[in-house]
Amino acid sequence: MTIAILSALPEEQAGWVETLQGVRGTRHAGRQFWQGRWQGAGEGAGAGHDLVCALSGIGKVAAATTAAALIERFGVTRIVFTGVAGGVGAGVQVGDVVVASEYLQHDLDVSPLFPRWELPGYGRTRLACDPVMSAALHAASQQCVGSAARAHHGLVVSGDQFVGTALASQALRAGLEAAGHAVLAVEMEGAAVAQTCHDYGVPFAAMRTISDRADDSASVDFADFVRNVASRYAQHILTGFLQRLPQA
Repeated sequence: MTIAILSALPEEQAGWVETLQGVRGTRHAGRQFWQGRWQGAGEGAGAGHDLVCALSGIGKVAAATTAAALIERFGVTRIVFTGVAGGVGAGVQVGDVVVASEYLQHDLDVSPLFPRWELPGYGRTRLACDPVMSAALHAASQQCVGSAARAHHGLVVSGDQFVGTALASQALRAGLEAAGHAVLAVEMEGAAVAQTCHDYGVPFAAMRTISDRADDSASVDFADFVRNVASRYAQHILTGFLQRLPQA
């Protein structure tokens, strides 16, 4: 079993390549991939895993391309995405962590041919994340944030736009909730990776640290948070996740 750690930006998985043993790098599809062995501290099922670390860049197409390359070229059997997101759900605050239970593409609209947000050919609007991986990720997130923040579990939505005004955030949330989609966070890659993994039958999970409230201060909060907080969260949460994840 080989697990991929995928992020959009370098800061979102900073330091992970340095934790690997026997590291080797490969340039493929315009991206850098790093393979190695992560050896956990301690005995047991999660003592070690073969990993591939990669950066997709920003946006759904870039994320889908990278996920497909990880599966086709590097033979990964599980993918976990770590990064940041804007909080839009009630009670989701900066510094919280959201582990995705499902994903939806909020900018997908093929109506009137299909219902709003439905994936043509799939007969559904949402794609579920792997429950075993998500449970391990949520437990690791809860341990990491402790009493200082909250670890949420629920719907995350993706689209090819940076939601950076209060008006846009409110409209996004209102439209989705009116249709029964109680969204917690918004970002730009996860739903595309979820769809790619669904097509290949590869288990997928994702966690997002809330960097902003997707409002008028989002661009300022985002840059500062990614630079100073995201890498620390990624290190702690992913370490806990891998320690909890059984080896195949």
